[in-house]
Amino acid sequence: MGAIVYISIGNSDDKLTQREWAGYFSAVALMLQHRGKVHGQWASEPASAWQNACWCIEFTDPDQMSDTKRDLAVVADYNRQDSIAWAEVRETEFLGPKS
Repeated sequence: MGAIVYISIGNSDDKLTQREWAGYFSAVALMLQHRGKVHGQWASEPASAWQNACWCIEFTDPDQMSDTKRDLAVVADYNRQDSIAWAEVRETEFLGPKS
């Protein structure tokens, strides 16, 4: 059974320099490309006061999800981040045009 997960990172506290943020973003993006099916990737505007990024990933293997959670925690720690947001979608509702 698969799961859809939104994974978000940020640097709103400015702990990371621009170069460090770019490395952090790249490390997470590269990891996620090889863990599940990436449905989308978003990042804050270049001139925004906040640096944030979000990925929507579909996992088909529960072990892959567990491994990704563990590895993301390692990447967060390495980059002096307190956390990475992991939001699982429990139910998807498809909306269509009114008949």
